[in-house]
Amino acid sequence: MPTRTLASAPHRFNLRPLCAALALSLSATAQASPSGVVISQLYGAGGNTGAVLNADYIELFNAGSAPVSLAGWSVQYASATGSSWSNKTNLPAFTLQPGQYFLVQQASGSNGSALPAPDVVSSPAIAMAAASGKVALVGSTTALTGTNPSGAEDIVSYGSTSNATEGSPTGTALSTTLAAWRANNGCTDSNDNAADFITAAPAPRNSVSPFKPCASSPAPSPSPTPSPSPSVTPISQIQGSGHTSPLVGQAVTTRGIVTRVNNNGFFIQSDTPDGNAQTSEGLFVFTSSAPTVVANQLVQLTGTVAEYNTGAASNALTASRPITQLTNVSGLSTLASNQALAPTPLTLPATQDEFEALEGMLVQVTNTLTASQNYFQGRYGQVTLSAEGRLIKPTNIHPAGSVAAQQLAEANAQRQLLLDDGSSLQNPTPIPYIGADNTLRAGDTLDGLVGVLDYGLSTASNTGLASYKVHPTQAVNFQRAHPRSAKPADVGGNLKVASFNVLNYFTTFTNGQTASGASGQGCSLGGSVAAGNCRGADNLTEFTRQRDKIVQALLGLDADVVGLMEIQNNGNAAAQNLVDALNAAAGAATYATVSLPVAFDATVGGSPTGTDAIRVALIHKPAKVTPQGSALADTHAVHNRPPLAQAFATPNGERFTIVVNHFKSKGCSDASGANADQGDGQGCYNASRQAQASRLLTFVNELQARTGDNDVLVIGDLNAYGKEDPILTLAQGGLQDLIAAFEGESGYSYVFDGEVGYLDHALATAGARAQVSGVTHWHINADEPFVIDYDMNFKRSPGTGQCYNASLTACSPDLYTATPYRSSDHDPVLIGLNLLKSLTGTAGRDTLVGTPGDDVITGLAGADRLTGGNGRDTFAYTGLRDGSDTITDFAPGVDRIDLSAVVALLRGTHGVTSTDLIASGHIQLIDSAAGLQVRVDTDGSAGPAGAVLLATLSGVHSSRIVAPRDLVQ
Repeated sequence: MPTRTLASAPHRFNLRPLCAALALSLSATAQASPSGVVISQLYGAGGNTGAVLNADYIELFNAGSAPVSLAGWSVQYASATGSSWSNKTNLPAFTLQPGQYFLVQQASGSNGSALPAPDVVSSPAIAMAAASGKVALVGSTTALTGTNPSGAEDIVSYGSTSNATEGSPTGTALSTTLAAWRANNGCTDSNDNAADFITAAPAPRNSVSPFKPCASSPAPSPSPTPSPSPSVTPISQIQGSGHTSPLVGQAVTTRGIVTRVNNNGFFIQSDTPDGNAQTSEGLFVFTSSAPTVVANQLVQLTGTVAEYNTGAASNALTASRPITQLTNVSGLSTLASNQALAPTPLTLPATQDEFEALEGMLVQVTNTLTASQNYFQGRYGQVTLSAEGRLIKPTNIHPAGSVAAQQLAEANAQRQLLLDDGSSLQNPTPIPYIGADNTLRAGDTLDGLVGVLDYGLSTASNTGLASYKVHPTQAVNFQRAHPRSAKPADVGGNLKVASFNVLNYFTTFTNGQTASGASGQGCSLGGSVAAGNCRGADNLTEFTRQRDKIVQALLGLDADVVGLMEIQNNGNAAAQNLVDALNAAAGAATYATVSLPVAFDATVGGSPTGTDAIRVALIHKPAKVTPQGSALADTHAVHNRPPLAQAFATPNGERFTIVVNHFKSKGCSDASGANADQGDGQGCYNASRQAQASRLLTFVNELQARTGDNDVLVIGDLNAYGKEDPILTLAQGGLQDLIAAFEGESGYSYVFDGEVGYLDHALATAGARAQVSGVTHWHINADEPFVIDYDMNFKRSPGTGQCYNASLTACSPDLYTATPYRSSDHDPVLIGLNLLKSLTGTAGRDTLVGTPGDDVITGLAGADRLTGGNGRDTFAYTGLRDGSDTITDFAPGVDRIDLSAVVALLRGTHGVTSTDLIASGHIQLIDSAAGLQVRVDTDGSAGPAGAVLLATLSGVHSSRIVAPRDLVQ
């Protein structure tokens, strides 16, 4: 929504700098320049950092009624309060026609777009000040003298600190995004710069630009008659058919029906449209404070046409699509009330030009829309929406730079809209669009959206993405199409491994205190130790909230081994703190930390836990796995967060190795060269991540050689989406992408810029891949709004109703609960492994005894005596000849009888079609003195064939058997 910058809100979306309110003449005034030639536009920030254009310029204009030769003339410059005018440009013998412009280029730089072809390029160039200065048009080439010289055709003092002979200076300091414009296309000249000039986005005109002749002004009579009512300019003419208004800088009078009132302005729409589908009938009117109009009023007003760039001057997206608006509003009057308009249908996908033609208009979206991102819902009242389902990050499913990735990026842009609450106020109360369970989940849907179409940033960065947005005018009701899950999907197997980025779990807080009660402490980053290096909770209260959420998430995962990212790099203190809290909930000694690693190659040097403030860590269940040897870290210089490897053994003797990783992030701080954003969708530092991926392959190969075990799982936050270069490098090196294998294109763990993809990975060597039973992301974080997490900075203190941050004047309700939801910003990954020990008998009578762990025991033919031992054991039968076994220690609810091969035989060879084989008597459970007998009858209880005894479960009664749990069919 159209807003204005607040000092306390550097990251607010669609922030609009306030233009100075200057009185404008609606028709040409008497010419104060003797010749009629005036300075019509000035810009002094060309080429500066953030500049819109790459050069300073002085624009001249013939406001008179006769041609004027510029031969022997000059433009001259002095500082805001200076007296030296030695900086001058001599003009050529050019005859300037009435209404014609003339562009003089001055000093240039490396930032911003090029000017239109200048009529003169000054040499030497004048380096004009960006904010304030003085420019004179002189009818000779002799330099002026003095702070307030005489003898100039025209003189303009721009900014607020300049001194001049023409009334007061323009008043508003110019900037990288603001130029000084003489009003009415250059026709206004009252000899008072403050009255004659406005500030607006720079848009220089040259001698081939359309002429804008000024109307002559009759001399006032002794008894002037009242001025006639100003003519009304239709909104469609103000908007024009392009991306910018043809009337920028002009004062216009227009009328329209109020369609939406925001806290700093309102939208109007024409009650008499022109029928041209290329011209918008809507317009935003900026009032800076709460307007007095109400919806459905027909109003008339006068204002200055301006184009506003909603992002930074360097943001190519927003610079190419500024918002047309009216500023400096006067003469607002209500002509009628209750003039409701019907919304114009808008169907997605839509091109940028199709959106532009509806800018500022009341629309109704015909599609079902899906909530794609809710990160800023509580902070700014904004939700990213998409048509045709959720938006997938192009590089999650297509290689970066590929035609398919580019096409998907373009399609995503056409399917996306931003839902905006229409207020510049932060931390809105109540929080817009919150639904059941105090959440709005990404994936929830919305039908029949009606509101006014606008354009602006869709991220917290003024250099980030922008999109068209809708300010709703009717109630917004989302449907819960993507409900929460209390537990992750079943991944099978007998052992579970998880990967979880816990979003800066620090036991040292930003206030210098620690979880153990110490104060005056800091966090380590490189060679420094300071509280400013801490990235997690601000204090113990926030930390407790953070920890409680993470513990609930870990309990829900119930993994036997967990790789953690973003643990404070303070030895094992933070990891142990988390384990202590986890064991307090799960039971004493349920989990333990893996010891700090040693360098895999001591000759390489470097810290095994790295130089960053965060590190990776491992925790495990000692009852399920035992670490084998020391944990190892690859301290190669390419890693500032070294990968952590640990070999484990299960009670049955099976072994595997886990490598936990956290690759370099996509943020662009200090990025340069190959690490700068290459514009291919992979963000910054892709080259570093590729180097880390290559080194990881070497590390995995070396681990396999050292441990003698080829079964390696690679997990962690690799900060690269599924088809980006680092992941393709790992795949080419032999690691198999388990997310792609089990979740396909629907896999995701993170939402950014409204698009989903997976940064959190699970990869496996060929040997480990054969043991994977399932993989899933548990969607407890990426789909949840940021406003429900532990952070209290923008919320009310529990129980007081006051803002927790006393410096804020507005804060949101605290919706925090100690649940897994929004425990982090990344979804955890869960992997199921079948690490079973197989014991197989012979055709004769065998005695088979399992391990202390999980076993699969297959006796085959003969009357075998089978003992599983501890663990979760499976007794498998391959056919009807595997009979008359005795299972000595079957534990219902723990062990299982696998009859799947026998059932396949019944259905395939014997044609059994019954859906309940126990009810039909094909599988029989018969109690006997020796225990529960498991029998199979090929023709069921109704047939003549006898039942075959497969096994007797010693000491077990049929009442303890639950078929789906204990019998695999």
